[in-house]
Amino acid sequence: MKTPTGPLSHIKVLDLSRVLAGPWASQLLGDLGADVVKIERPEIGDETRHWGPPYLADGDGLPTSDAAYFFCCNRNKRSLTVDITKAEGQAIVRQL
Repeated sequence: MKTPTGPLSHIKVLDLSRVLAGPWASQLLGDLGADVVKIERPEIGDETRHWGPPYLADGDGLPTSDAAYFFCCNRNKRSLTVDITKAEGQAIVRQL
C-alpha cells in the first residue's frame, strides 16, 4: 500500500459499517487520505461483496463472485476479518 497523501493522511478510520451510507462515507475519508480499515465478519465478510450482478472479472476476464457494488463503496480501504462477538476480536478493534 502506498503512503497516503491528502488532508486526512494523519487520521486512521475504523469502518465497521455495511451496505451503503457508512461504507460510502468512510470511502470519502479514504479518498482524502485517511487510513481506512474495514472490519468484516469471519466467513462471509461484508454481505455486499456478493451482491450483483454486475460482477467483476478476474485478470483473465473470467467472471468472479466479486460484486461491483462492493468495490464501488469500498475503495481506498484495507480490510480485516475480525469476530467482534469474541473477546479477542473486541480487543483487536480497541487496539486499532
